[in-house]
Amino acid sequence: MEKPYLVVIHGPNLNRLGVRKPETYGTQTLDDVISLVRSVADGYGLDVLDKQSNHEGDLIDFLQLHGPGAAGILINPGAFGHYSYAIRDCLEDIARPTVEVHISNVHQREPFRHQLVLGDVVMGQVVGLGTEGYRYAADALCRRYRKDAAQLR
Repeated sequence: MEKPYLVVIHGPNLNRLGVRKPETYGTQTLDDVISLVRSVADGYGLDVLDKQSNHEGDLIDFLQLHGPGAAGILINPGAFGHYSYAIRDCLEDIARPTVEVHISNVHQREPFRHQLVLGDVVMGQVVGLGTEGYRYAADALCRRYRKDAAQLR
């Protein structure tokens, strides 16, 4: 039996974490964030499959390939979170427990960032808590998986 896993998706520019606008996004790198998620998932016996891309189709392809078998999906869609109906429709189709994360509080930023199009297909959103938001999102997904798995026994 394969080890259960979380899928972690990072959208455009998140490969620049730690360098790009540290006053907004902090100084942790993408590797630091993935390590944080892995440490949470390890505590629940789950693995992590992660993908960062600046290309919407690459993220959709990864989600379609690995999402259906995932225990849950943690997604920071970056700017795609404001307008990507394609990613929204992909998540709806996959229908796995999903938490959306944004490092900054998008509701306190430019008006175009206030709309998040994934809201109706995710189980929750963590916004404005810095990279610590990933810890909360990963923990919520792992707890949900553990609860669901216990109900199947």
